[in-house]
Amino acid sequence: MYSFDFTGKTVYVTGGSRGIGAAAVRAFVDAGAKAAVFSRSGAVPESLSDNENVVGVAVDVADFAACEAALKQAEASIGTPDILINAAGITRDGLLVRMSAENFKSVIDTNLCGAFNMLRLAATGMFRRKSGCIVNVSSIVGITGNAGQANYAASKAGVIALTQSAAAELSPRGIRVNAIAPGFIETDMTAVLPGQVKDSILNRVALAAPASPEISPPSASSSRRTPRPISPGRSSGSTAG
Repeated sequence: MYSFDFTGKTVYVTGGSRGIGAAAVRAFVDAGAKAAVFSRSGAVPESLSDNENVVGVAVDVADFAACEAALKQAEASIGTPDILINAAGITRDGLLVRMSAENFKSVIDTNLCGAFNMLRLAATGMFRRKSGCIVNVSSIVGITGNAGQANYAASKAGVIALTQSAAAELSPRGIRVNAIAPGFIETDMTAVLPGQVKDSILNRVALAAPASPEISPPSASSSRRTPRPISPGRSSGSTAG
């Protein structure tokens, strides 16, 4: 297992009540960090419900004003963020010719606009301090596309482009911005995907099996791609698992 020490650090995690976000919260708290968990419900991972270093904040990340208020609430509780993990995401799958404009927009609003809203607000304080780390959770389908997921794939491709642009702008101020692009991860969100969508994704995985959101050695569950720097000193990578 990997060993990390985040004692004295504060991490904000969107979508932190379940799935990849919840796994990130648990890992950071286990490593000594304080964590603010942002979700629609304001819930924190069940195993951390009594942990004084974890606070839950209810927010719709698609709403910029709500994000602004949520960050102020978190800052008052545990301090300003050293690290931001943008893991909030939804799916509204369907064939392109049958997809409603509402379902397309709602996914873009949460997955892409939500990532921008939190990044924009958290980066302001990091910019003044000349330090910080931002990780945006994209998806392998943001690179490859996937039938039945035009809205989700477009949102996650946008997250990669947002990450690259933010890295170019913020790296001179000592702020690292990266994206990860996981493959099929077993979460509540992927559990409800249609079988054909799951099969389409798993067919591209070397072991043809889903991965777990918990941290594990790179060889444990699926193949990965190494981060790709966009220029010296301005690393913005997409790691696929």
